[in-house]
Amino acid sequence: MLKNEFFTTWQVAKELGISKQTLFRYERQKVFPNPRRNLINRWRQYTQEDIQKLKEIARNSVE
Repeated sequence: MLKNEFFTTWQVAKELGISKQTLFRYERQKVFPNPRRNLINRWRQYTQEDIQKLKEIARNSVE
């Protein structure tokens, strides 16, 4: 499991075994709320809690 406080889209996609585009689609379709953004570069930042929720979403979308 990842140990950082915040994770990039790439890190989360890799951890979940899905593409970055899938994460973006979850946001567009309101399946998952927009994650917080880095104030400097505006990159999405996911928390460990976000990753757990996304794992459930990804698991349910496969079933």
